[in-house]
Amino acid sequence: MLAVLGITAPIFILIGLGFFSARIGLINREQARGMGSFVIHFALPSLVFKVLAERSLGEVLNWPYMAAYALASLSLFGFGLLLARRWRGQSLSHSAILAMGMSVSNSGFIGYPIAAMVIGHTAALALVLGVLVENLLMIPLALAIAEAGRQDGQGWAVVRETSLRLLRNPLIIAIALGLAISLLELRLPAVAARVVDMLAGASAPVALFVIGAALNGLKVGGMAADVAQTSIGKLLLHPLLMFVALSLMPGVDPALMVAGLLFACAPMMSVFPILGQRFGLEERCAAALVACTVLAFISVSAVLALLRWQGLLPG
Repeated sequence: MLAVLGITAPIFILIGLGFFSARIGLINREQARGMGSFVIHFALPSLVFKVLAERSLGEVLNWPYMAAYALASLSLFGFGLLLARRWRGQSLSHSAILAMGMSVSNSGFIGYPIAAMVIGHTAALALVLGVLVENLLMIPLALAIAEAGRQDGQGWAVVRETSLRLLRNPLIIAIALGLAISLLELRLPAVAARVVDMLAGASAPVALFVIGAALNGLKVGGMAADVAQTSIGKLLLHPLLMFVALSLMPGVDPALMVAGLLFACAPMMSVFPILGQRFGLEERCAAALVACTVLAFISVSAVLALLRWQGLLPG
């Protein structure tokens, strides 16, 4: 148990530092957003670019892992959509947003820092593959279904706009540039490589601090059913389905399997309330984000304990 706490405690201490810094007014919301912007536009893209540029294309495109990751996430998305739509009687838009919260992880801000502490450099490769699945498949699919549920004549135009925005996402651009460098077998000049290394090294601690600061002021009460659905789906069902998919898929590296499970244990992405805002679900999404982030300490610790018990972790 002490070994597990040695992994999880630093992660959640950094989140706690961010939360209490915002709580006591040491940093304000705009400053936290600025740090978050740094992570999104510079630190994480540098990490993703570094991973791709330093590997051959064959090492990067791990199709068995991507297929398993997509299968687990899509299966949970379908279940969440059906649960909210058929059994809870929610609108199609509401159901799609809840299902997205259950099946799309906060890969960059929480999943990667945790996985990096456990398996080292392989976590960055898992981040790249997860970003591809989440940004090119899961998020566009969820938003397309949510927009279809609005039936206001503008939904599909918004989907197209969202898809174009995703293609302009710094992480997607970094993936494209890194794949090009890998394909052409080029090497960055020493000075440029050092800058990329420095930016990449800042991604994990700053991301965790920003998550903590963002949680300050968010409310949970009054939305028990939505919070319960997203929390159980994200922190229990997603890791379970990911384990099944990765176990059944041949050719998945054991280190990537551990990374996939830890990514699935992470709460939903930090922009979840922003994506839900267009559909009038910002408060519900924010409440789910708070609950999942707090409860993730339990889910991550439990999965790490099980992995260590099974002998899949070092030490």
